[in-house]
Amino acid sequence: MRVGQGFDVHRFAAPEDGRPLVLMGLTIPHDRGLAGHSDADVMVHALMDALLGAAGLGDIGQHFPDTDPAFKGADSTKLLEHVVGSLRDRGWRVVNADVCLIGERPKIGPHRQAMRERIAPLLDIPTEDLNVKATTTEKLGFTGRGEGLAAQAVALIDRT
Repeated sequence: MRVGQGFDVHRFAAPEDGRPLVLMGLTIPHDRGLAGHSDADVMVHALMDALLGAAGLGDIGQHFPDTDPAFKGADSTKLLEHVVGSLRDRGWRVVNADVCLIGERPKIGPHRQAMRERIAPLLDIPTEDLNVKATTTEKLGFTGRGEGLAAQAVALIDRT
């Protein structure tokens, strides 16, 4: 068994950019989306880094560089499917994962179950083996000021 951890940060895009806020593969109602080369799904990005780290396969910047136009506007869940496929090709399977959003808003409680139901099948795990949670920074730092969001993830993998 191996454990990996991931971390990601994205700033909020300007309201006039009209970017949707995408978290765990879902469009979440919010006044601003996150800026990024892909869809900027900070939670899925942290999860991918945790999985890649557990398997010793580097990080998402190596696999999906933001300098590559092929990933411009990419759906992060498609990138996650690729990561899971890479693990599977090397004899690994996901056992469980825990993803934490860090920011004051939006509140994810109303979306938590839908997030789990969206991502768990991509990991080929039961919904109950994917935990999704959030925390604030008590209005401290860039997340506390509402400048962006961060996410952390931990994943456990095992040989198939």
